[in-house]
Amino acid sequence: MSKDISIQNHNGQGITLAAVINFPDGFDQNKVYPAIVVSHPGGGVKEQTAGLYARKLAEHGFISIAYDASYQGASTGLPRQLENPYIRTEDVSAVIDYLTTLPYVDNERIGAMGICAGAGYTANAAINDRRIKAVGMVSAVNIGQMFRNGWENNVRDADALPYIQAGSDARTSDASGAEIATIPLAPLREEDAPNEELREAWEYYHTSRAEHPNAPGFATARSLTQIMTYDAYSKAEAFLTQPLLAIAGSVAGSKWMSEDLIHRAASNDKQLYIVVGANHMSLYDKLNFVDEAVQQLTAFFSAKL
Repeated sequence: MSKDISIQNHNGQGITLAAVINFPDGFDQNKVYPAIVVSHPGGGVKEQTAGLYARKLAEHGFISIAYDASYQGASTGLPRQLENPYIRTEDVSAVIDYLTTLPYVDNERIGAMGICAGAGYTANAAINDRRIKAVGMVSAVNIGQMFRNGWENNVRDADALPYIQAGSDARTSDASGAEIATIPLAPLREEDAPNEELREAWEYYHTSRAEHPNAPGFATARSLTQIMTYDAYSKAEAFLTQPLLAIAGSVAGSKWMSEDLIHRAASNDKQLYIVVGANHMSLYDKLNFVDEAVQQLTAFFSAKL
């Protein structure tokens, strides 16, 4: 059972988040349940992989919420497609604010997970928000690292300086009243993909595989001025003490970003689980890989929440 809901974001932006709450079979509102917030990838929406994971977690006894980020999907806010990582991190806590108002949610058993950049935002939220008792990550991307250092960690920080300039220039252009400048978050055309893995990102967002009208696959270029200096794992070595499970594909170019958090996190209860044969995109919607990941997440959250 699921229900469309609206969540008032009290983080100062005046945003209403569009979300779907999923209930386990046999849900009884007079009982209390563990709950999990599920955050979507950069450029994604709740109807895609986040919603898939949320539904599967509910099948295993959890209340779960998949939601659209501020300025994206069916959530409110202008400019559309703003990908400000600080706001996306705060979105996670805004959903937790909502969960704490529900009498059937056990506030001491709230977990959070995300996919791709949503996993990075989830880690950052857990660093900041002690209400998150356990953290799950699938194909994690630290969006600042990805833009600074490349998909496979082969670009130096200093060589990424032109992106900060581009974001600064976009802000000036936007302020002039020109059409809002944008950047792709995944290849917008098949021929733009530099490798097969990122060709799958194009396929996921721009073909019948998973395309959705609310997920155009781009962000405002002004977002670069926030993204480039953002570190989703900032102060993880001091404050990310919650149990942590990172799931990555064995052939994912992004795997290094999961490894980096496992290395940096202060938690004494942390694990990197490798899905053999999966790349980054495989864990979005290829059911054999998704089900393997969900099995690990279910066991993890059941034990830690």
